Amino acid sequence: MKKLSLLLSFIIIIALTAWRFYDLMPQKEFSPQTFSTENTLNHIKKIAEKPHFVGSKSHAEVKEYIISELQKIGLTTEVQKGYTSGDWGNLSYAQNIVAKIDGSEEGKALVLMSHYDSNPHSSLGASDDAVGVAVILEGIRSYLEAGKKPKNDIIVLFTDAEELGLNGAQLFVNKSPLKNNIGLILNFEARGSGGPSYMLMETNGGNKNMIESFNEANPQFPVANSLTYSIYKMLPNDTDLTVFREDANINGFNFAFIDDHFDYHTANDSFENVDKNTLQHQISYLIPLLNFYGDYDLNSIKSNLDYIYFDIPVFNFVYYPFSWIFPMLLIAFTIWIVLVYIGVKNRKLSGKGILKGFLAFLVSLLINGLIGYFSWTALKELYPQYQDILHGFTYNGHLYIASFTALSFGICFYAYSKIKDISVPNLLITPLLFWLVICSGIAIYLKGASFFIIPVFAALGALFILINQKKKSPSLLFLIILCIPALWIFAPLIQMFPVGLGLKILITSCVLSVLLFGLLLPVFGFYKNKKAYAYLGFVLAILLFASAHFQSNFTKERPHPTSLLYVLDSDTNTVQWATYNKVLDPWTSAYFNENNTFSEDKIKFSSKYGTVFTHTSKAPIKEILAPTINIEKDTVINNKRHVRICVTPRREVNRLEITTNNVNILSCNVNGISFSEDFLKKRGSRLLTHYISNNDYSEINLVFYATEKPVLTFFEASNNLLEHALFSVPVRPENAIPMPFVLNDAILIKKTLEL
Repeated sequence: MKKLSLLLSFIIIIALTAWRFYDLMPQKEFSPQTFSTENTLNHIKKIAEKPHFVGSKSHAEVKEYIISELQKIGLTTEVQKGYTSGDWGNLSYAQNIVAKIDGSEEGKALVLMSHYDSNPHSSLGASDDAVGVAVILEGIRSYLEAGKKPKNDIIVLFTDAEELGLNGAQLFVNKSPLKNNIGLILNFEARGSGGPSYMLMETNGGNKNMIESFNEANPQFPVANSLTYSIYKMLPNDTDLTVFREDANINGFNFAFIDDHFDYHTANDSFENVDKNTLQHQISYLIPLLNFYGDYDLNSIKSNLDYIYFDIPVFNFVYYPFSWIFPMLLIAFTIWIVLVYIGVKNRKLSGKGILKGFLAFLVSLLINGLIGYFSWTALKELYPQYQDILHGFTYNGHLYIASFTALSFGICFYAYSKIKDISVPNLLITPLLFWLVICSGIAIYLKGASFFIIPVFAALGALFILINQKKKSPSLLFLIILCIPALWIFAPLIQMFPVGLGLKILITSCVLSVLLFGLLLPVFGFYKNKKAYAYLGFVLAILLFASAHFQSNFTKERPHPTSLLYVLDSDTNTVQWATYNKVLDPWTSAYFNENNTFSEDKIKFSSKYGTVFTHTSKAPIKEILAPTINIEKDTVINNKRHVRICVTPRREVNRLEITTNNVNILSCNVNGISFSEDFLKKRGSRLLTHYISNNDYSEINLVFYATEKPVLTFFEASNNLLEHALFSVPVRPENAIPMPFVLNDAILIKKTLEL
């Protein structure tokens, strides 16, 4: 092939990759005539003015705002209230907002769902989940204004206390009679502030009818594949919809975006940081699906058959039965074996050539795997401040993904540049074999990813052409076309995994880059100057890493997550300042220095990611009132001790957590809510957490064997350290925000009770 055409092929592949990312979501306003994006944005701005977590004053304000907006469009609302604990051992008083549009026929109901609470205590909750609430509010207004009259009842459900353990959803499933007639739920969620919105399903049975009906509804920008849901089911990141599936056998679709993960649950989850294209993507799902499922026979939504599915250009959405997985795999293996036989027979393949191709691919895989495996550890050594970003996706995270991807491709080109006078068919044999082995494992352990075989078939087609090509140079254009499935399916995954799960799994980007390179060898294999492309990859990796370096510091736009707590141990009458920060900034350094280490034995209570205090120091004693703890009942019945304890706050508080020593608690009931036996068996040391509304008391009923000697430790916290009259903590600097996922800006009192 001529050098110019080869260079052109490289440019085309880069352009196709860029198009893939561009095509993931709408790039301009997507709204039907009666839908107003401006109204949607106004809703988001109003809801996300302040943190509105359960128990806060602004939570009540947001609730009243949503109710008033529903009433403006003519809907009668109901607020479902009650204590609930979900499955996480987190008790709260949830207040769900419910409205209904009556259908013209006696079918199952369609539910539009989103949660309206924000995460405690500093998140503004613009993307998570004011976007979902706003899209539904405006979608319903638009639907009614257009004069639509659905056949099915349409229930609008804005759940509460989702951030505390899916509590509002649990309350609805356990107590609302409306749940008995629900056929399908559309749930709108977020785990970041931008990027494409992924469709994820919740179903106990097969997904066949859901997939077929979703395709028939014809959303214009579907981003979905069966791999994402397979992974989603394996992770501890449930949504409200999970409760409906597990406890009421109700199917549904989640629509959730996960990019700009650094804003998740932080003060930066603000109106200003909402990605407007992402908002349009959520709208592009809601409008056609509301119109379609409002009239669809939801009695027929369940199925016993499962489908593989993925989005792709031209066809928009492709799906086929799980029953095809092993036949397709067998066909692919057969084709590979036949092509190897033909290639050897026709002298297009040789043992020496295949061996050299194997070594180049294996070296690329091993080197990039090792680089990816140690990358996050190395980054934290170079930039210790990254340790304070608990979810592990830094503000410059996209640059690191791009840098390590460029490095991976550079290493691949360099490894293959060392192979001289080896034909392209020889180079393709090993990557195809690796992919066939991977697809075999997927067929057994991760069936949802079985569409990975599609690019393998395309690469086998390229191998067939190359083995049977009579001319010296095959059609470059046709080989590029056969590379499109690999680019389309795998390029977004290189970015998606570390975005969603943190830079700790950069190894997936590095390994996937090598595997993708192997499928692109029908084109890349013809490059005579592979070393030049390797150097291009290295230079690009260095430039991207340098760009990431210059954006590694904390600024107003990239603030440092910081933490500060005042901890009073009422048992010993000692006080201390405490922080979760590994790296101290000027604000935290006023209270600690690097020598103020922390012993984990002193104070243990829950936090996401198992985060513990890193530094403590002496603090001045303040008159903070500890809770009143009264034993109201203590009896032994049939060798089981029944104890009732009432904990009453004597100050404004937000949270009460109770831990125990190693004892077997047989039964636990708090404010009328019983915790499941399964939770009590698996709970560890934490017994429960009560997220308190209206400064309410906690009435705890425990049952345990009379021979046990429980020691209960109470941690009562208020999130008002920075505003409290007894303290003069300065305002954070502009380049800092409260650290998410931990108790923060809090006055914490510890008190122990031995029973």
